Amino acid sequence: MGPGKTAIALAAACVLLAPARAAAQEPVRDFSQLNTRLAPGDTIWVTDAQGREVKGRIAALGADVITLEGRGLRTFASPDVTTITVRRGDSLGNGALIGLAVGGLGTGLACLATAEGQDKEWCALVAVVYAGIGSAIGVGIDALIPGRKLVAYRAPGIAGKPPARLSIGPVITPRAKGVALSFAF
Repeated sequence: MGPGKTAIALAAACVLLAPARAAAQEPVRDFSQLNTRLAPGDTIWVTDAQGREVKGRIAALGADVITLEGRGLRTFASPDVTTITVRRGDSLGNGALIGLAVGGLGTGLACLATAEGQDKEWCALVAVVYAGIGSAIGVGIDALIPGRKLVAYRAPGIAGKPPARLSIGPVITPRAKGVALSFAF
């Protein structure tokens, strides 16, 4: 098998053997079940019934109230909360694996494709060294990327879509003047 076919086979194997992304959990709809998703000390975003979002760390978590530390203590009762969002960190393992694959496989295949005769003995060593370097770089990059925001609580009767919005703005061009009206739902 030539170097080009080897590269294609390895790339296909990486794609087929990659784990499928796990589906996110559905948000709880009962305030008393928040303790199954959140704990004191977690940083969360609470959206109240008026649509205002408040960020803070959980100071206390009760069956029908949640208290946040931020700019002072703020307590929210369950009827006043529409959503609670939390940011979950990403595992550094996938960054390490991607860096390992790019550094090791990429360098190893390039070495095999260009080396002739005795030089091919060094390809394995070069691939291992660059795999380690690539893995370290992948972990570093992955550590810089914040985790995704996940909805931990959604009040009963609240759909997963944002509320309807009305926007009004001026339109001034060389050929026209007027008002732009936009309604999103």
